[in-house]
Amino acid sequence: MKQKVHSESSGCSNCEHDHHENHNHAHNHDENHNHDHDHNHDGSGELNLKNEILPLVAILSLYAPGVIFENQLHNTFYSIGEYLLFIPAYLLSGWSVLKTAGRNILKGRVFDETFLMTVATLGAIAIHKLPEAVGVMLFYKIGELFQDIAVSRSRSSIKALLEVRPDYANIQIEGELKKVPPETVNIGDIIVVKPGEKIPLDGEIIDGNSQVDTSALTGESVPRSVRLGETVLAGMINKMGVLSIKVTKLFDDSSIAKIVDLVQNAKSKKAETEKFITKFARYYTPIVVFTSLAVAILPPLFISGATSSEWVYRALILLVISCPCGLVISIPLGYFGGVGGAAKRGILVKGSTFLDTLNAVNTVVFDKTGTLTQGVFKVVEIVPKNGYNEPELLQLAAKVESHSNHPIAQSILKAYGGKIDDSEVRDYEEIAGYGIKAKIENRVAIAGSDRLLHRENIAHDNCQLEGTVVHLAVDNIYAGYIVIADELKEDARQAIQALKRMGVERTVMLTGDNQAIASRIAEQLGIDAYEAELLPEAKVNAIEKLLSTAGKHGKVAFVGDGINDAPVIARADVGMAMGGLGSDAAIETADIVIMTDAPSKVAEAIQIARKTRTIVWQNIIFALAIKAVFIGLGIFGIATMWEAVFADVGVALLAIFNATRVMK
Repeated sequence: MKQKVHSESSGCSNCEHDHHENHNHAHNHDENHNHDHDHNHDGSGELNLKNEILPLVAILSLYAPGVIFENQLHNTFYSIGEYLLFIPAYLLSGWSVLKTAGRNILKGRVFDETFLMTVATLGAIAIHKLPEAVGVMLFYKIGELFQDIAVSRSRSSIKALLEVRPDYANIQIEGELKKVPPETVNIGDIIVVKPGEKIPLDGEIIDGNSQVDTSALTGESVPRSVRLGETVLAGMINKMGVLSIKVTKLFDDSSIAKIVDLVQNAKSKKAETEKFITKFARYYTPIVVFTSLAVAILPPLFISGATSSEWVYRALILLVISCPCGLVISIPLGYFGGVGGAAKRGILVKGSTFLDTLNAVNTVVFDKTGTLTQGVFKVVEIVPKNGYNEPELLQLAAKVESHSNHPIAQSILKAYGGKIDDSEVRDYEEIAGYGIKAKIENRVAIAGSDRLLHRENIAHDNCQLEGTVVHLAVDNIYAGYIVIADELKEDARQAIQALKRMGVERTVMLTGDNQAIASRIAEQLGIDAYEAELLPEAKVNAIEKLLSTAGKHGKVAFVGDGINDAPVIARADVGMAMGGLGSDAAIETADIVIMTDAPSKVAEAIQIARKTRTIVWQNIIFALAIKAVFIGLGIFGIATMWEAVFADVGVALLAIFNATRVMK
């Protein structure tokens, strides 16, 4: 028997967790980069590669001949040939950097990477090192292009992921149905939802009645009947009849629109490592500037034979080497690559901070219905009595239930799988709250709850059976019972095993189902602990208890899918929602959305988070180590401007390539 989790009663006033608050937008580099590259993206945010490559071709057409014929150009009158080729190439490649540096200086933000590059390259031009000056700007521009390509790939992954969700509505216009995007539907319009379709917008039924699958919204596995005048919500699935619905909310108020918005602003939720790099660059850059100034001024004053031109050149080299581009580009890109790589695998992460938090998760808590289970009924046990065998009892049940549209009846008919002759079923009668009575081959048969047996005074030996049970009797003689249960998801056990292999200390299940069902499922899946018969507020209490016992550095993740899970998702350190059929409320509240509804994706999300962290720290250590070596070489005059270009842009490019590995 599994250990039971006992939650203490506590208020849920703290449900508003700090990681759900709005944060300020990205640091200056993000602002600068986004501002200067907006013209290279179309309205959807997609990278326009043609607009990026054409300027590079123009720059290279000037730069390559300049490098090849540098001596000849240098020997022209006042080196005018050299200036005619390199200055246009410099302006084409470095205009965005120069503009950003100037704008930031006017705003009082002097010490950033654009300032370092501007001073270093203008200084290089002043001492007539034009190829090096253009090289710095050119390779920086190439690095920015690779960053844009990587970010665009991540955005495309997320966009493609969101497109698998329902994206149309059948609108009634002048008596005809037209399939239109939900965004174009207005309040008051009439939409038609056919059987099997997802309801695309909230509204009120004005014609028809049906059964709708609400498991995504409520966690209840039994579909409910809806009829004229009732309200239906986006995300419900129409199971049977055709429904005409008057729209009461716009598409912009739906979860899909909000998810897109959250993805666009995902960078506002920064990881701690990104925040550290931002602070580091804030102090690092002024130190570099003043150190370079000292290198340029002091040696000629105190070292015999030292020339100002030589030490100014070394100072400029030091500025280029020290530029923190590799860090300020590759670190956010590493996290964005993690977000994009997760999206490719059906995992929508709403900010890099949640990737960092996943690394510290030591307790994973699952809701049961719709998360670990399918949320649909299935025949799991047939127990015949008084001379019947299993095939006979199943056939009898299928005949009695053949005219019913109830999900329990449908699960029995599916398990039976054979054809039923309607002429064999007569005097069909549904007894509300009890079950069904009918004549099968001139014999009175009943199928229903234990209460129906007592109502008909039919003797039977067990009234306390686990799960949803359909009892059967023929001519007042008990024939046996069939157990209907929610089916486990195919990868549910695999999900628990994967988490344990990864070192997650505790797996817990919270459910509103009864103790017997909860115990059986916990046993089947190998879950460490469970708590049953919980109302939504009791789930919050249970999470509060788990948060208090997770340890100082441990984090708690909760995985759920329904509206009733939203408060718990909000309270957990990391809230994860099943997004394929999950509710709007759960998806909006969650930090991570599993679009495929597969619980095994929880372990995959943690794995991606760990890989992202590894790559990010590889970049930090690599960039700082290389820069430290080349700074020493630059001060002692061993490194030239070309080595400086490698230490700056080369390191940035290598870090960017390393960061993109997380997407694979």
